[in-house]
Amino acid sequence: MKIGYKKIVVKVGSNVITQANGLPDETRIKHLVNQLADIKKQDVEVILVSSGAVASGRSLIKVSDKQDAVTTRQLLAAIGQVKLINTYANFFASHEIQCAQVLVTKEDFRDRAHYLNMKNCLQILLQNEVIPVVNENDVVSVTELMFTDNDELAGLIASMLNADALIILSNVNGIYNGDPKVAGSAVIEEINGSVANLASFIQTGKSQFGRGGMITKSTMAQKVAKLGISVHIANGTKDNVLISLLNNDLVHTRFVPEKSKSGKKKWIAHSETAATGVVKLNDGAKVVLTSGKATSLLPVGVIEIKADFLKGDIIKIVDEQDQLIGLGIAEYGSDKARERIGLKKQKALVHYDYFYSAI
Repeated sequence: MKIGYKKIVVKVGSNVITQANGLPDETRIKHLVNQLADIKKQDVEVILVSSGAVASGRSLIKVSDKQDAVTTRQLLAAIGQVKLINTYANFFASHEIQCAQVLVTKEDFRDRAHYLNMKNCLQILLQNEVIPVVNENDVVSVTELMFTDNDELAGLIASMLNADALIILSNVNGIYNGDPKVAGSAVIEEINGSVANLASFIQTGKSQFGRGGMITKSTMAQKVAKLGISVHIANGTKDNVLISLLNNDLVHTRFVPEKSKSGKKKWIAHSETAATGVVKLNDGAKVVLTSGKATSLLPVGVIEIKADFLKGDIIKIVDEQDQLIGLGIAEYGSDKARERIGLKKQKALVHYDYFYSAI
């Protein structure tokens, strides 16, 4: 293959493997498995993040209209996850490849020990030539515990495993420079850095069966690319999409990666929901901290401690307008931080090695 990736995360959206009637598209699933098997046989480590449990459940049981949306989702996911993993297992078995089910929730990423346990689990599967099939555990993930969608989950997995690339398969060819339905709109084939106005021409509509739209995908893709991982958004309903993409023979959108960040920074980057404290900086400190140079957060630039935290906690760092600047691990608690607000020659509140810039 022309693109020499050694480890890839492939995210398959529900809109790729679900038919128009809401039932699973097993022909499409089989075709994707065949491609993944071919890729794996070329010594590429493959991690699959797959939606589709609810659709699979819908094919097995009829739910009363009186049932509320959350319990319906739990019921369909619990039944459907069994069918989904069996479908994958049977198709992979025809290639003499083992796959494993890994169900996760947002909670698994909040705590560093949990995070490392999950990382170890995925690594041991890969070492034993097993393809992990990862999905959100919709049975216990409800409301605020849910990922935005499986794009967010796939970004976390790619960062956690230090993948070379994340490939997101949707039902469109990529990110367009206008409405895809309007003549003259074309796929943006390469996106570099932060593109502030991307949201202005991305359609806000979501797929019929998925939770995430293109804005979610592009925001997450930019974050993952910033951590040093290539991100590709391509049309999973096209035949041989993965093989064509890896042979550099497919029109799609690629987010160009920046310099790779450390494993700790990759964890911090995805830990906004786990942050306890909030620290506000003045504009001067913001400029220095986000300059791209190796700079730690010093108390002299702090103007307010907006929420308490302990040593070792993840904290949000915001500017004077309360916009997120970045995330970091606190070197000491909020009590000491308050005593040192605005003072020079003090120990850094967040060391550069444990700071992630969100802008």
